Amino acid sequence: MPMPTVLQGARVFTGDQLLEGQAVVLEGRTVLAVVPHSALPAGATVHTLPGDTLLAPGFVDVQVNGAGGVLFNDTPTGEAALAIASAMRDCGTTGLLPTFITDDAGRMREACEAALTATARPDSGVLGIHLEGPFISRERAGVHVSSFIRTPDPRDLDYLTALPRRFAAHGGRVLMTLAPECVDDATLRRLSTSGVVLSAGHTAATSERTTQALQSGVRGFTHLFNAMPPVVNRQPGPVVAALTHDDAWCGVIADGVHVHADNLRLLLKVKPPGKVFLVTDAMPPVGTPVTSFTLQGRTILRRHGRLETEDGTLAGADIDLTAAVRYCVHSLGVSLEEALRMASLHPATFMGLHGHRGRIAPGHRADLVLLNPDLSVHTTWVGGQAKSKASH
Repeated sequence: MPMPTVLQGARVFTGDQLLEGQAVVLEGRTVLAVVPHSALPAGATVHTLPGDTLLAPGFVDVQVNGAGGVLFNDTPTGEAALAIASAMRDCGTTGLLPTFITDDAGRMREACEAALTATARPDSGVLGIHLEGPFISRERAGVHVSSFIRTPDPRDLDYLTALPRRFAAHGGRVLMTLAPECVDDATLRRLSTSGVVLSAGHTAATSERTTQALQSGVRGFTHLFNAMPPVVNRQPGPVVAALTHDDAWCGVIADGVHVHADNLRLLLKVKPPGKVFLVTDAMPPVGTPVTSFTLQGRTILRRHGRLETEDGTLAGADIDLTAAVRYCVHSLGVSLEEALRMASLHPATFMGLHGHRGRIAPGHRADLVLLNPDLSVHTTWVGGQAKSKASH
């Protein structure tokens, strides 16, 4: 048995409350206890953290297309998934779903197998896969290539419904974004029953059709407001369905670019606590100085604080979850505690991972982030192993 490790000196946010004068005890890959400084276990290795820092649950990002110069669609390999996870770890994200956008069926399966390999690797930070498409609306495709958009066929369904059990064997999950108007209820139920977490996105569905889909297994919404029609008096669409259904989860890109701040304030005011979580929709430039990259044959430019095609269409986001937390606190007036939950506990709960992620609590994974007073990343831990951003 490994000797316990103690992290002391910082304030601790457990996912439920902010604590002073407490230390976190780690044993191997898990949290053993949160105890007062006066009750440290004998023989433990003690690390004293800066007194002005905050120790919080590591962030969970369910939508990461790429980072560190790597794009999962371009290189759907286990090594690419691991490289993306490593790059995002410097930004406080200790677990993520590599995201594969609409592509041909063969490459989609290649991506799934690659993500499975990465998920099976201990402490990789890869928690499964997010398939964003190909069963989406051509009308709301965004940068997705229309020629790859399709409806599910029997081979797709046989493959997809077998995936959740394969990933679950390694603690992983499968998330799929689809357009409710493009997939019938029987198919939604079959996918959901198999364990695929379904999210509505890239959709032009009516509010009525979206409601039916929510009743047939759709659990949430992918980058709400984006790749969806605006709310109109007689055509409320998927956005209003998301707002009015208390059980529906809403992922949002909080970067000051993708969604107007007032729309995010409305969302947070209307939804029950815990149902809004942060995603990045990150692309390869995150964590690098590059100014452009190629996405399925098109040049994507990094300019004006955006990632966009030459004609100005948004193509993912140039953001990490730490920046999204800062935006929520400084621009939206969200409490620090809730902003941290939106980046950790809430996405973990959405994906059914909250039994061991999203909190600093006994039995939970020792996946942690240490934040500086300006909410930048000081250090992360994955499976109890520290990685200081300053070491790069």
